[in-house]
Amino acid sequence: MLELAVLGLLKDQPLHGYELKKRLSDTLGAFGGVSFGSLYPALRRLERSGAIAVDEPVARRSTAVPATGSLAGEAAAARLRVVATSASRRTRKAYRITDAGEAHFQALLAAEDAGDDERLFALKLAFCRHLDPEARIALLERRRAEMADRLARARRTPASVLDRYTRALVEHRTSTTERDLEWVDELIRTERAGLDSHNQEGASA
Repeated sequence: MLELAVLGLLKDQPLHGYELKKRLSDTLGAFGGVSFGSLYPALRRLERSGAIAVDEPVARRSTAVPATGSLAGEAAAARLRVVATSASRRTRKAYRITDAGEAHFQALLAAEDAGDDERLFALKLAFCRHLDPEARIALLERRRAEMADRLARARRTPASVLDRYTRALVEHRTSTTERDLEWVDELIRTERAGLDSHNQEGASA
């Protein structure tokens, strides 16, 4: 799942590790807790597989330290210049997606998933714009089937075997699933309307 998120973000532009971590949190809330300890191994795996490549790193700019006019001040300024020079030599790797990475990303995005995974669906939906209309509809219809199955199972649960707190929880989950199902149905209708309009334009051209 993390590799899918990384490739999706790199489709927009090359990013270095810190920027990737920040965007995983800011753009994809499900990855708010990702650590550098999990991000960098994922980047190394993707680099080894050829899915991403490292752009030529650019040194950070340092700010010039002006002369002070005193011995103590000059000594302090000299130390600052050493630190600034050292900092300017540090570089950041900028990662970019490759053609192989593009193909891998499309395969991950369009793949049929085992089980009802809300986080994975949310991630795929965030990058749904990169799929063609038919693939987007297929993704949404798979999600609809998963949710319909979840709703059917919840409705089959005998109320008599539940205490009032568990029953309240089941009822809450049921109503939430019903609302989510309506939301997905609306997404599917919108996608189908757009696809029909596109096909009609193509037929009349």
